[in-house]
Amino acid sequence: MRTTARLFTGTALAVAAIGAFAAPAAYADNEWNNQSNQSNQSNQSNQSNQSNQGHESLEIFPSSASPGETVTVNTLACGKHGHGVGDANSLGAGEFPLSPSTHKEVVVGQFRVPEHVKAGSYWISVACDNGKTARGDLTVKHRSPSGHVQTGVGGSIGPDTAQVTAGAAVLAAAAVGGVWLLRRRASGAQGH
Repeated sequence: MRTTARLFTGTALAVAAIGAFAAPAAYADNEWNNQSNQSNQSNQSNQSNQSNQGHESLEIFPSSASPGETVTVNTLACGKHGHGVGDANSLGAGEFPLSPSTHKEVVVGQFRVPEHVKAGSYWISVACDNGKTARGDLTVKHRSPSGHVQTGVGGSIGPDTAQVTAGAAVLAAAAVGGVWLLRRRASGAQGH
């Protein structure tokens, strides 16, 4: 019986040791990625502010879009009853018109993000009839998969009671067999 206790204690200690060393390493990697992403975002916003000098602001909604989505832009640069032409050629969407909206002095336009666009940051600009320009930044991100991924047996399709029962039976049989072998070996050793 002592051998069984040692076997289970050794296994438990090995699992605990592996978990103790794996968890901090995984957490440290995520923390490093978060710090790196925050640093990149602050650099991009500084560059955006520096390169947007001399231009009016262009509001882009959503500011982060996926291929196939419709993006709405608006600006005050064109003035009351103004018009303008938007330029989304940087991502292959071409030009689009801007016309007065129901809000005071705001012009609005829309374009669709092409399906073939790669993820990244793209400049969108507007040239108004009054000679003013506006510019903003659109981030294109790719859609993440949705729904269940058919990868075989396991978590993404939900538990199958027959497979869970079969797995539990195999584990129980292995445990009973191991205990039986250890007891047989222990009792056989005492008789000699």
